[in-house]
Amino acid sequence: MAIHRSLVIFAIVALKTPAISLATDFVVGDDDGWKLGIKYEDWAKGKQFFVGDTHVFKYNATVHNVYKVKGDNFKSCTVPSNNSLGSFTGNDTIKLATTGNKWYICGVNGHCDGGMKLKITVLDGTAPAPAPSAASTLLATNFQIFLGMIFTITSIVIVY
Repeated sequence: MAIHRSLVIFAIVALKTPAISLATDFVVGDDDGWKLGIKYEDWAKGKQFFVGDTHVFKYNATVHNVYKVKGDNFKSCTVPSNNSLGSFTGNDTIKLATTGNKWYICGVNGHCDGGMKLKITVLDGTAPAPAPSAASTLLATNFQIFLGMIFTITSIVIVY
């Protein structure tokens, strides 16, 4: 009887659980990547960044890099003396692990002053799921019905 109750509870939870919203991978600068001549403030405008999201900085590693800096260093375009705060591969992935303001600059002389700097605000929680299309809603509903039927039949078989 305990198994029956567990399956029923599991079935109810599975049917009532909304679609899970996953973290988002953002390529900084989109197709342009991380380079001079891009207005990263404009790129970030209108985007929401959440804990768990990832920023990917794609750039030519022979001429650029990425440093995570504090707000004052961002304003003054000062490269930190601690190289462990820098990334240098040309395909750097930064997981947004905490909420708050985050600042990134290119540490090559003159590049930050030339606009290679990004400030974002990371929010708590997860990104809202996009509005489902009619087809995906129908598919999700049918899948939930199918799961409910499987759990119901399994529960009946176990009980009897």
